[in-house]
Amino acid sequence: MTQQEFRSGFVSFVGRPNAGKSTLTNALVGTKVAITSDKPQTTRTVVKGIVHREDGQLVLVDTPGLHRPRTLLGERLNDLVEATWTEVDVVAMCFPANERIGPGDKHIAANLAKLKKGIKRVAVATKTDLAGPERIGEHLLDIQRLGADLGIEWAEIVPVSVQAGDQVDLLADLLLGLLPEGPPLYPEGDLTDSPDEILVAELIREAALDGVRDELPHSIAVVVEEMGLREGRDEDRPLVDIHANLYVERDSQKGIVIGHKGARLKDVGKRARLQIAELLGTPVYLDLHVKVAKDWQRDPRQLRKLGF
Repeated sequence: MTQQEFRSGFVSFVGRPNAGKSTLTNALVGTKVAITSDKPQTTRTVVKGIVHREDGQLVLVDTPGLHRPRTLLGERLNDLVEATWTEVDVVAMCFPANERIGPGDKHIAANLAKLKKGIKRVAVATKTDLAGPERIGEHLLDIQRLGADLGIEWAEIVPVSVQAGDQVDLLADLLLGLLPEGPPLYPEGDLTDSPDEILVAELIREAALDGVRDELPHSIAVVVEEMGLREGRDEDRPLVDIHANLYVERDSQKGIVIGHKGARLKDVGKRARLQIAELLGTPVYLDLHVKVAKDWQRDPRQLRKLGF
């Protein structure tokens, strides 16, 4: 295949929190590069997932969900999303098929309408397995109308379901067709450009988010303090030592994360360790501690310390 026939570029998935962006990214890449949760605003970093094909390379940029910010962290995440939009070839906006288009969707779409003309816009109706055919039909018409009202010319409107495996491959084909011709941007075999420490911290946070109260998820941050192969082990018996801190905003939250006699933290460690071992392809020793960083979401100094 000649270089002229090969396409490559960046596609940013955007939308409200919990619109299915991370799930879609993982499905297209074929492995987990972004954490998922039923809690909104799970994604806090810009994750690049890389799809390698014979005819091209799709670099998927999974961004935090745009929302009305209540904290300094929320403002910074929104700024991160909007800065990312200006640097990609295609912006794909996700509209969950099981929810009506609301003010949040309209606000994001209005910002999409202001992007420079060279950036193509795609609408993705996600979670179609949660809606019937009639509802999906209405949803697609609503998306089309929203675009017309705002002067957005959707390059494609695609209904997909990751859970049912419907039209995910078609979406990849359509997105690739919208990219410019050019050589691969990342080496063969790379699935993400996120450092292992960031992926490990995210997997720990995903395990910690599972089953906690609604008000707690946004208050949890994870920092990997140390990570490396344990010295003195035989080459055929490697072990990765990971020391990480989970940060919460108040003492009362610390108790929730640790649980009765440490049971909850132990369970978080067990589930995170299995996922991390699968990611790294090596057995893992995971040492977790819970610390309080008072009101870190609103404190610029604490945000810097936690990597935001």
